[in-house]
Amino acid sequence: MSTSSKSRVLNPKPSILVKLILYIGLAVFYAYGLTWCLLRKNSVKSTEDVLRIFYYDFLRLRREHVIVEELTSSELVTVSINPCPILKLSLLLRVDTRYSCKLISETVCRRVLKCLNQDLVFTRDYNHIRPYSNGCRETIYFARTRGVKTN
Repeated sequence: MSTSSKSRVLNPKPSILVKLILYIGLAVFYAYGLTWCLLRKNSVKSTEDVLRIFYYDFLRLRREHVIVEELTSSELVTVSINPCPILKLSLLLRVDTRYSCKLISETVCRRVLKCLNQDLVFTRDYNHIRPYSNGCRETIYFARTRGVKTN
């Protein structure tokens, strides 16, 4: 992470205009996610499938941009270090990524994962997110393995 990224002031409460821009980003990403899901509904059976189908196919991340911290039969923990369009937009608009990523990325990622397998649960560690960290940590697990009720 560069010093210039650290020194930028990121607003946790964006203006109406910035919110409008973020909601347009959400609409575009959501449309892509729903369209992409049409052909892949219920296609995930394992955490290996999540890594391949969600990260490499849907998000189009390169293997070198996804650090796999844990991969078990029930849970996948990753840190993404990819050139992220939401991070770039957030820095340009000077909006806190804890706000913009929750709104845009988390909303769509949760929906796409539910499309791939109703039992999947997505969480993001907002204490480990760029630009405050070197990467963005996410955990995806099967709810049945933790006794969690899914939506």
